[in-house]
Amino acid sequence: MGLHPKQESECVRVVVRCRPLNTKERNENRGRIVDMVKEQGQVTLRNNKAEAGEAPKSFTFDAVFDWDSTQKEVYENTAASIVNSTLEGYNGTIFAYGQTGTGKTHTMEGYSDDPAQQGIIPQSFDHVFRAIESSANTQYLVRASFLEIYNEEIRDLLSKSPKDKLELKEHKDSGVYVKGLNAFVVKSVPEIKNVLDVGKKNRSVGATLMNQDSSRSHSVFTITIECIEQGPASDGHVRVGKLNLVDLAGSERQSKTGATG
Repeated sequence: MGLHPKQESECVRVVVRCRPLNTKERNENRGRIVDMVKEQGQVTLRNNKAEAGEAPKSFTFDAVFDWDSTQKEVYENTAASIVNSTLEGYNGTIFAYGQTGTGKTHTMEGYSDDPAQQGIIPQSFDHVFRAIESSANTQYLVRASFLEIYNEEIRDLLSKSPKDKLELKEHKDSGVYVKGLNAFVVKSVPEIKNVLDVGKKNRSVGATLMNQDSSRSHSVFTITIECIEQGPASDGHVRVGKLNLVDLAGSERQSKTGATG
């Protein structure tokens, strides 16, 4: 995910976010067994069934966010620097991994009608177009695509036939790509949000034992940003950066969720 200024030389970061207990867990009188020290990036797990004298297990990550962390805090400390790099012509990927019900979709998407609850994806939309509007002597072209991987098949969520299977190809110059994947030019936050909403309606979801509305596929929303400097000092070089925003399906075994298909 994103980098603090002192860590910008790193290519990959791993951060952990722990959600609060949900209503079902509270009604069942469940207890929290996770402790987090945000300043040290440390997560400690306590086993309530452990034998006497067994020490808790601690793990250290690049950053940790506890149950009181806000969506804005998570974005600014993990994703913002990657979006800045994409605007400069680099490729970046942000993805959430974890079991069904741990809050992956909440972290990546959140709730669009509440600014305080917007996830990484809508916040990145605002970030990109805010940066474009404030730039001078630079022309931008922004395109968006949205695909899902479901049962090992690649589908275009923006297609008129979203259930059709697409093929993964490789070009000697541009690298790996999905043949026939639609990409739409977007010029504002409302336009790119509309693209996201259209794709979400076509995504494969289903109720499981762990989540009433669980994502049963991996989805990749890609923002491609092309820019060229203008003016006498411009060399005419076009910079291209891609930002891949990924929401993965639950990482648990299928038998645990009761999911079918």
